[in-house]
Amino acid sequence: MLVRRLALALTAVAATVAPAVVSAAPAQAAAPSYVALGDSYASGLGTRGYVDDSSCKRSDAAYPRLVANQLGYALSFQACAGATIPTVSSGQLGALDASTSYVSVSVGGNDAGFADVLTECATPVWAGDCDGAIDGAQAFIATTLRGRLDGLYADIASRAPSAEVVVVGYPRVFMGEDCNALTWFSPEEQARLNATADQLNGVLAAAAASRGFSFADPTNAFVGHAVCDSPEWLNGLSNPIDESYHPNAAGHASGYAPLVAALL
Repeated sequence: MLVRRLALALTAVAATVAPAVVSAAPAQAAAPSYVALGDSYASGLGTRGYVDDSSCKRSDAAYPRLVANQLGYALSFQACAGATIPTVSSGQLGALDASTSYVSVSVGGNDAGFADVLTECATPVWAGDCDGAIDGAQAFIATTLRGRLDGLYADIASRAPSAEVVVVGYPRVFMGEDCNALTWFSPEEQARLNATADQLNGVLAAAAASRGFSFADPTNAFVGHAVCDSPEWLNGLSNPIDESYHPNAAGHASGYAPLVAALL
């Protein structure tokens, strides 16, 4: 009888302790949510390999994927080639919510028409109006861009109020020499185009600071790695043409990713 009572007592103790042991196992924490917004400089156009057939040209070699892999974040990759501030607002911000932990956003270059300016300036001086195209882009950046950025950044902050947000800028594309036989960028035009990139970054940085966002400035990182440099982190004239004057895989891995990862 004593043995039977002891056995029953031990069984009761085991039944009480077992659930406690099971419940003490740690739960697997969810990876922090990271939403990557923006245009072709964020999507990875220029890296030569893309993860789907869409026109967005998203690449696993692009800095959002590299940063997410490095930091262990769950990436919602929204950036799309050709995006402008209005298309980011209308087509990409739905990925943001109160649970979003991190956001990067790279947009503004297409709004200023920078791709069209490059196309105009790549022609011989007698065939185009490079200075006029640059003047138009600089006027837009000086008078109109800031208001559009303020609206976008306010929307991001409203949708993802707890997120750390990094605004990502644009590098200087040129180093003073044109090594491509099919383009005609003069040294003076290259200097003006680089100055336009600096102007664009200045507006991006000011708008980011006013909202309390960080700014990732790639200017210094890409010095010595512009078009025609060795090694170049930015494509020159390319085939297909839309990959021209965009960061290549090395530009994302060695130029952009370390800058953005340090701020997220």
